[in-house]
Amino acid sequence: MAVTILANLFDRSNYPTQEPASLAAGDRWTWKRPDLVGSYPTSLYSLSYEFQDDAGGGSANNFTITALETTEAYIVEVISATTAAYSPSTYRWAAFITTSDSQRVTVDSGFLAVEANYAITTADQRSHAKKVLDNIKAVMENRATIDQSSFSIAGRSLSRMSVDELFTYRDRYQTEYNQEIKRARIKNKKPTGNTIGVRF
Repeated sequence: MAVTILANLFDRSNYPTQEPASLAAGDRWTWKRPDLVGSYPTSLYSLSYEFQDDAGGGSANNFTITALETTEAYIVEVISATTAAYSPSTYRWAAFITTSDSQRVTVDSGFLAVEANYAITTADQRSHAKKVLDNIKAVMENRATIDQSSFSIAGRSLSRMSVDELFTYRDRYQTEYNQEIKRARIKNKKPTGNTIGVRF
């Protein structure tokens, strides 16, 4: 079996050259933007980011990140102790280049999913599909709690659905959950289970 050796993410040469789509609270966050240096030399400009909670968490969750400057790139390094205070949510971000006299232009924007700090969280980290699937299976197997029995899909509680309806929804959410697992395996460069190996 081949062993995948991950790059050292504490080494600046291995930092992503774009803003990541997702990061975990409590992790050290790093990325760099060498592409901006040609138009905006670091000796003359600065790079900063504003993150605003896009999931209704309110302005108390918003935060700012200021990049470091080298001759080769604008570099973002946010220590674990700082990111540990960020609330898990989806954030809309904008990147700004600013002059020494506080003139500013927006050079990029996007979204960032801040994931929970798995080292300390006690919150249920299952996806929506997995939660629904587990509730359906509990009802079908006659071991559901009151909350699981009263869980609603399309305005109807699971306890009021027919067996055929439960099977239909179970299959639908099982497929969705399987797709989540497949995407996670692809992201981690693991086998998805779709390829059948044949030994001769």
